[in-house]
Amino acid sequence: MELPAPLRSAVDQMLQGEPLERLAKASAILSDRYRREVRDGRFHIDDALAAKAYLATRLPATFAAVRAALAMVEDAAPDFQPETLIDLGCGPGTALWAAADTWGSLASAEMVEASGAIRSVGEKLAASGSVKSHWQAGDVTAKIPALGPADLVTLAYVLDELQPATIGTVTEKLWDLTKGMLVVIEPGTPAGWQRILAVRDRLRSLGAHLVAPCMHSENCPIVAPDWCHFSRRVARSRVHRLAKGAEVPWEDEKYIFIAASREPVALVGDRVLSPPRVNGGVGRVKLCRTDGTAAELTLSKRDGDAFKEVRRADWGDRLDLGDIG
Repeated sequence: MELPAPLRSAVDQMLQGEPLERLAKASAILSDRYRREVRDGRFHIDDALAAKAYLATRLPATFAAVRAALAMVEDAAPDFQPETLIDLGCGPGTALWAAADTWGSLASAEMVEASGAIRSVGEKLAASGSVKSHWQAGDVTAKIPALGPADLVTLAYVLDELQPATIGTVTEKLWDLTKGMLVVIEPGTPAGWQRILAVRDRLRSLGAHLVAPCMHSENCPIVAPDWCHFSRRVARSRVHRLAKGAEVPWEDEKYIFIAASREPVALVGDRVLSPPRVNGGVGRVKLCRTDGTAAELTLSKRDGDAFKEVRRADWGDRLDLGDIG
């Protein structure tokens, strides 16, 4: 997956002339803070250089993850056509670009971000997009601007920067702003999954209707040390490779999310929870099923169309295998 052309062009212009050694050094510091989930009261992106480092090395991966999550929402709820968006902790506007790429109906967005450095960058990038956006300062754990409910509310890669004790309150705040659909995305680590489980549990207690990636609203059947997550392959630009000191032209971004709706959504099929394994005439696939279970199925060519569907399937896809298994 690559960034939309207008965003790619705007990022390239913003990075033009920035010495690669400066970007590489700032990128290493930024990556370390994200990897260790540092919570020291400082913004991960606290100045203009850190913001540019984020654009060079993290924006492509986070865009890919958010866009993939929204694609699952679109698949599960095809009638959902949002016109308004609220993105809290919006960074450079990653979810705005992903939502606009997913739904042509999106017309306006309220963008809230505490870091002035990345907020300024995001506002400049948004000028190249098609959605009217309004950018404001605000902290999701403290004071945010007065906002009316929106069709779509997003919180992407933010909970990992917050104290775990705040997740329930933050979830309620997000749900109060949600007129249609709430989507919360986190890194696809065991810790990220635990944060999403906390959001999931609070949303269930608030009467929300789960949409994706879960195929049911029962207790999650996955048990540690296993964890639910997905992966998206991201194309690296030349600057991306050089700033990260990478040789391969791609990277795999692991992510996990939860999407919940104000209105019921009919969940049909099974979610592929890991890359299917097909060897000759036998296929194995791990599924989240609408009956509240997670199961690994083994199919053969004798299973006809179901086997063919598994053979074509990718991690995160929704399959309709009928009563098999």
